[in-house]
Amino acid sequence: MTSKKSAVTGKAIRRRSVLAGGAAVAAAVPLRFAAGQGKTLKIGLNVPRSGIQANFGQDSVRGVELALEVLAGKGYPKVEIVHVDNETKVDVGRAQAEKLIDQGCTMIIGCYDSGITSAVAQVCEQKSIPLVVNVAAAPQITDGRFKTVFRNFPTGPMIASDAFLLQKEVYEIAGKAPKSAVMLHANDTFGTSQKDASVRLIGNFGMPYKFEDVISYDPATRDLSAEVRKAKATNAELVWIITRLNDAIMIVQEMVKQRWVPMGIVSTGPGPYDDPFLKQLGKLSDDIINMVPWFDPNKAMSKAMIAAWSKKFPDRTLNTSVSHSFEATLIALDAYKRAGTSEPAKLIEALRKTNIADNVTVGPAITFDDKGQNTKTRNSAIQNRGGKLVSVAPKQAAVTKPIWPMRAWNARG
Repeated sequence: MTSKKSAVTGKAIRRRSVLAGGAAVAAAVPLRFAAGQGKTLKIGLNVPRSGIQANFGQDSVRGVELALEVLAGKGYPKVEIVHVDNETKVDVGRAQAEKLIDQGCTMIIGCYDSGITSAVAQVCEQKSIPLVVNVAAAPQITDGRFKTVFRNFPTGPMIASDAFLLQKEVYEIAGKAPKSAVMLHANDTFGTSQKDASVRLIGNFGMPYKFEDVISYDPATRDLSAEVRKAKATNAELVWIITRLNDAIMIVQEMVKQRWVPMGIVSTGPGPYDDPFLKQLGKLSDDIINMVPWFDPNKAMSKAMIAAWSKKFPDRTLNTSVSHSFEATLIALDAYKRAGTSEPAKLIEALRKTNIADNVTVGPAITFDDKGQNTKTRNSAIQNRGGKLVSVAPKQAAVTKPIWPMRAWNARG
């Protein structure tokens, strides 16, 4: 039964609606989402802000904040972000996920690290809370076990497959290809799964080389001289690295010390495209080619992201941590917009129907298969050039041609 007070209120609202005219219509959409069954969507951001991957996690935070700013001007609803630090530790990441859900978060974005993401996926599955993965490549995350996980980031085998295809494109453009290769990889969850995929798949792509050796190491180590010396002893023309940040810096420093100048260095992991790597190594960081998930600088949404980033962080490099956290936020807000509620079950239903053509990453529209994986996202070949990162392949996302073979250490700058 409608009370007298409610009736008066209703009349007042109708009068204001008439007087406001078109303005009321424009305001109706954000009011609907702000209500969302009485709740604004609370998203838990679970990334490493300390530990050995802190730099990547901090860039992930910047990517989320950038997305909120850019997408607000494109009609996407407002949300509340609840920040936690998983400290680059699996047990901490799991505990933080449970804490976020207890605090009322009905969606989580994270977790950068594959091991942490797998642990958090288990929590989200138990609680029926959607997890939108920003960065994590281990295949098991979307192997069909989880119905609440949605990943736009490519799996390890996808990264490896694209790396072979992108290398062949680079070699064709340059007119020169290596006849031998050696791999140096971190022995963490990401590095090991990425190595396994690369070694397993190389025979499928008719590459001009074979791996002379595959060398693993602890990414927390403080000395890689022995590993680099062992790799150099193979006389391989191509050095393939799968690293984090500090170990990537050490590998290049050791190569310079040991006067090892191969035909080129390719990377399929984070580190060589990160700001501290570029700034600490200076010209020694040049010519490395990162075969990694990236953004297509020619897309309209990418241009908006790049412009906002340049204004907000003029002294920082826009990288994978940023672009894929930006896009994870886009996916989350798009689902919330279509669901019209912060109810987890409705959000999951909306995420399953995701189809976003106006995005930033390479490839067609963002969609998910029945396992929650975007199988159509592509990688790019990104080369370090004078402290900048430029796309050299694939052709549709390139802005210049590659420098290959790489120049001698003392012939740069």
